[in-house]
Amino acid sequence: MLARQIQQPVREIMTARTSARSGRLGARTCRACSASWPQPCSLAGTTKLFAFPAGVAPNGGTVPLMSQMGLGAILEAFDGGLLLVGLFTRPVAFLLAGEMAVAYFQFHAPQGFWPTMNGGVLAVLCFIWLYFSAAGAGPWSLDSRRGK
Repeated sequence: MLARQIQQPVREIMTARTSARSGRLGARTCRACSASWPQPCSLAGTTKLFAFPAGVAPNGGTVPLMSQMGLGAILEAFDGGLLLVGLFTRPVAFLLAGEMAVAYFQFHAPQGFWPTMNGGVLAVLCFIWLYFSAAGAGPWSLDSRRGK
């Protein structure tokens, strides 16, 4: 009888500890995969800024730096690297969430409601960045090494 009374709380503690551990691991994996996924974080920005790996349509050039597309290109090109290593994660993720939400509603949503139909699937990453702006980078990041 006493053994059962002890086993139940221990089992609950171990289950909670395991789920918290797996949740942290999932958040770290999500941050690393989302930030290192080349299209939304780096290649979209380098395409607009440096015409690498290809230029912006229709004539293959770059966008003007002091424009809305230029600001978006700077955010996309450099903030993805910061998120990958977990440096300044909360403010950077908040900026990227806003940038991608604006991109979706300004450029993709007028072409149709569903992201798969209007080309805005990658812009829906704004919800992942919004999560990281609230949750932070986690223990495997430069933010945690800095004590933030």
